[in-house]
This record gives sequence, structure tokens and C-alpha cells, in this order.
Amino acid sequence: MPLFDLPLEQLREYRPDRDEPADFDAFWTATLAEAGEFDLAAEYVPYDLPLTGVDVFDVSFAGWGGHRINGWFLLPRGVDGPVPCVVHYIGYSGGRGFPKDHLLWPAAGYAVFVMETRGHGGANVGSPGTTGDPHGSSGPQAPGMMTRGILDPADYYYRRVFTDAVRAVDAAAAHPAVDAERVVVSGGSQGGAIAQATAALHPGVRAALIDVPFLSHFRRAVEITGRDPYQELVRFLATRRDSAEQVFRTLAYFDGLNFAARATAPALYSVALMDDVCPPSTVFAAYNHWQGPKEITVWPWNNHEGGGGYQSEEQVRYLHKLLGEGEGEGRD
Repeated sequence: MPLFDLPLEQLREYRPDRDEPADFDAFWTATLAEAGEFDLAAEYVPYDLPLTGVDVFDVSFAGWGGHRINGWFLLPRGVDGPVPCVVHYIGYSGGRGFPKDHLLWPAAGYAVFVMETRGHGGANVGSPGTTGDPHGSSGPQAPGMMTRGILDPADYYYRRVFTDAVRAVDAAAAHPAVDAERVVVSGGSQGGAIAQATAALHPGVRAALIDVPFLSHFRRAVEITGRDPYQELVRFLATRRDSAEQVFRTLAYFDGLNFAARATAPALYSVALMDDVCPPSTVFAAYNHWQGPKEITVWPWNNHEGGGGYQSEEQVRYLHKLLGEGEGEGRD
């Protein structure tokens, strides 16, 4: 894929106006208050896996609507005192996978809490899932999750997912082996979008690791990329020609730009300049609105895979500095 978006010097300055509903904050305050009426009821069941350096737990907790959300919790063995925890969110279509997929952070001395995304993991053979979405959204939708409940913000799929994600931070922070003051959110693509939103919605998030984030600057994304999942929106609008205004009104409540404008925790982003799934301008649009200390790693020759293992190493170094040696300074 060749370069198709704005030049890097323009991307670094790209800060588009935000389409923000007047009741954005009230909407999310009410949503989280409603979720808070359910007991978190987090359960950690030891998982029978003979690993010598890490303890593994099959975890579940009550997310939006009290629905059970599954995941993994991995804890480095033999570490004294509460440890920092990375709450990790999964990319589009993926489930929680297997414990061996999440060994990086325990190897670095951190706990990791992996939240499964409801309704995903049934079409990704390498990353199977176990959590359904029992809420029956009303109205028509295109195949996939992007348009489930899209004609009403209260019914939209990502309202449930983002609420689950905030509750996952609560579940992780409440574990006795976790230092509740050092809980970090992370993810790539859809997982990056969830981390971005959660950092804005949960005041206890210490930092955010946001790779090639999805669900940002929706209108530009659907206008310049021909790739799924954004094309799910295009296919829906091509059929529901009279619904565009209503669709984009709903999406404004879930746009990463509006969450980034409220986030104050330190953040490490990444962007790939050949990414035609989450176009670079949509990533920089969110990054440039982020209100806290921030850094961004640019991968000029990569598509949606972004930095891969190189970025993972950047993240480990970043958190060691931030959590172990002081606050550090953001750099652009």
C-alpha cells in the first residue's frame, strides 16, 4: 500500500474540529452510573497451565447491563508487593485467545488483565473468544459490529463495550496483587480505541498505550479508506440512504476525538503511514486533541500491523520510565 494520506508534516498539525453532542458528558455519566448499579462480582479462577514464572487466572466480571465479560489475568510469580497492571483490550474480531499470547507484561514485571470484547472471537481462528453480547440491539445492521444499534446512541454496540472496559479497570484495580495507582490501559486498532475512550472515562487510569487506533474521526475514515471495518458503515449507508445524519449523530458519542479531548493521563501512541484500515490522519486527529503528556511513534513503511514487536519494546521502556523512574516528559 503506497502513502495515500496527508504528508507527515501536515499530519503532525492536523487537528480538525470535533463534532461533539451537547450532552456528551451527560450521556457517559448516566451510562456509567447505570452500570455502577450492578455488583462488579469479579471472579478469578486459577487456570491449570504449568508455567513456572506466571500465575494464570480465568477471569470474569459484570460489565454493561450486568453481563458477564470474560478475560485472562496473568500475574508474575514471586514479585513482592502490589504490581502495576496493564488492562489490555483486543482488536476487531479477536477474542481473548490463549494465556501464552499475553506473556509480555508478566515477563516485564507487570500484571496483565485481558478483557474480551463482547460478541467477538467467533471469526478469528487464531484468537478465539468466549463472551457473547446478550443485548438484542434494535433496528437493521450490516454484518459485523460497527452498525449494531447505530440508529440510537443508547443502543449502539460500543456503548456496551466502552462501559465494559471501564468496569475492567475497576476489576483489575480491586485485585489485591495490583497497585491501584498504577493501572494502565492498552490496545491496538479496536483495542486502541477502547483504551483511548477508557482513559477519558476512568479517572484512575495512570497511562494509556494506544496503537493505530480505530473509531476516530469517523467521517474522514469512511471517506478515504475502502477497508473494513469502516466499510461496514459505508455498506449500511448505501442501503439506508436517509439515515446518514442519524448515523453520524450516534457515532459522535463514540468518536475518539471527543474522548482524546478529555484525556489527561500520559499516553504513548503509534501510527503507521501506510495504514489504510485506520488512516494516519484519523490517528493524528485524536493524538493532536489528547490533553495529557503524549508521545507518538511513527512507522513510515507499515500498514495496519504498525510497529509490531518494535512497538511492544517501546511500550515496555515507556512504562518502566513512567512508572519506575518518575513522570518523564512527553515528546512529540
